[in-house]
Amino acid sequence: MTHVLLIRLAGPLQSWGLVSRFTRRDTHSRPTKSAVIGLCAAALGLDRTADLNAEDLPLAELRFGVRADRPGVPVRDYHTVGAGRFPLRPRDIITDHRRAAAVSRSLEAQTGDTFGHHELANWYGAPKKITKDPVSAGLISEQVARDALITERWYLADAAFLVALEHDDKRLLEKIAQALEHPRRLLWLGRKSCPPSGTLACGVHEGAIEEMFATKALLPDAEADARPWAWIQASPGAAAAAPINDQPDTFEADERSHTLRWETRTRITIAETATGWDVLL
Repeated sequence: MTHVLLIRLAGPLQSWGLVSRFTRRDTHSRPTKSAVIGLCAAALGLDRTADLNAEDLPLAELRFGVRADRPGVPVRDYHTVGAGRFPLRPRDIITDHRRAAAVSRSLEAQTGDTFGHHELANWYGAPKKITKDPVSAGLISEQVARDALITERWYLADAAFLVALEHDDKRLLEKIAQALEHPRRLLWLGRKSCPPSGTLACGVHEGAIEEMFATKALLPDAEADARPWAWIQASPGAAAAAPINDQPDTFEADERSHTLRWETRTRITIAETATGWDVLL
């Protein structure tokens, strides 16, 4: 007999990147399996190098499904970071001798017993090519001048999803549920700027994902007569199944990789006897 952990993912903003690279950060229309498994791994306090197929925590084996009770509205953020001028602090000069050299004339002209106001152009922004400085032995950026970085970032606003994780080990699912409500690390809905709201873990239930989606009431604020779309993991090559590249293989920082899995897309008819919600939403 299989069991299903239901997880509510809702918040002001969510972003589930599927092909995000460099200056364009997209969002999928729904949470990806990789992101949800990563969320669970963070809650459990696992390291990025953790084996996702470990015998005691086979997170990658979990069957995955998501029901879109409130699909949300796509929001585009035109994001600019860096460049321009910025005032120096004493620590900026202490930690990087190159800054001290660049602003030396301004420092020499300074009078009085205060640090004063000193500026550098094109030194503000995210550091790139971090390396160990041979002079100070501290970490510095090899790239002194920092041009403006312009990115296009997409989010889902006011969305709410019901995610299901299925496995025959009830204790495994209960352990994940406990961790989601008492996480060992910070949790977010795809990006660090998207914290979740309310209760995440909504109980472990006996049955399969298809049954849970049909017998659990829609999340609050969903359309009362809606028949939400759901995407449910299926066997490779199953009828009407389509591939998606979000099966996590490893979360190692320099070797992150994903493989294909299969899923079906279907409308869910909520049963008249569907159970409601008794958790903080």
